[in-house]
Amino acid sequence: MKQILQNMSTGETRLVVVPVPKNNKSSVLIQATQSLISIGTERMLVEFGKANMLDKARQQPEKVKMVLEKVSTDGLMATVDAVKSKLDQPLALGYCHVGQVIDVGQDVSEFKQGDRVVSNGSHASIVSVSRNLTAAIPDSVTDEEAAFTVLASIGLQGIRLAKPSLGESFVVTGLGLIGLLTVQLLRAHGCRVLGIDFDESKLEIARQFGAETVSLNKGQDPVEAGMAFSKGRGVDAVIITASTKSSDPVSQAARMSRKRGRIVLVGVTGLELDRSEFYQKELSFQVSCSYGPGRYDSNY
Repeated sequence: MKQILQNMSTGETRLVVVPVPKNNKSSVLIQATQSLISIGTERMLVEFGKANMLDKARQQPEKVKMVLEKVSTDGLMATVDAVKSKLDQPLALGYCHVGQVIDVGQDVSEFKQGDRVVSNGSHASIVSVSRNLTAAIPDSVTDEEAAFTVLASIGLQGIRLAKPSLGESFVVTGLGLIGLLTVQLLRAHGCRVLGIDFDESKLEIARQFGAETVSLNKGQDPVEAGMAFSKGRGVDAVIITASTKSSDPVSQAARMSRKRGRIVLVGVTGLELDRSEFYQKELSFQVSCSYGPGRYDSNY
């Protein structure tokens, strides 16, 4: 079968032929029909792979600390070998997979051969995915539409953490795929939404979904726009779906929020926070974890 793999040492992305994965007792084997590219995440991985060792270290300072600890216990050369070995291990790209079930594990009762399902499987012809990370597709939903499910669930988890109420004012900073899906979900919750981005084409899509918008590319001030959007009270909540090294989105979110407003980080930003911006308003700040509880639990 074919699969897309990323070399984290060189940044090379390859389409390779690999063996069909072995299915275990609690997993589902799925033949692909659609696989959706998550532009932000996959571009970040490709750029990380292409970076030199120094830039890789700068991007992951927490890993540098682990490496230094390993040097102190295992020695320099053993640590260098371990790091090189880790980077040389190919990484499977992709996590939005749609297909047809071709085999089920002995403990799986909710799926059968022939079922159309969506999962967080990688970009591959055939994937084996835990039944807990697989969902049946209704007959009324096409494979192409279903491919957006996992991305939408990331936005939905951020919304759940923000706990929206009918009529509240929300800001979505960053209108990539997840951001635009978040806009639609918030509108379905009965919220007013202000979308912020640099890209006019994305802003236009957000407006089609019923959001008001702020164009950073035109020099519009997002804090002023947020205050105007909330009629001077400050917005109820901000969901940040942007991917940037800058801390500006978090600072702007704090300054445009009302007292005891909520800020949820779904994307990736810098986190150099000004305590006073949060202290005076008693703001809550939370980082959303992927699709929610269980995602990184090995027992899930």
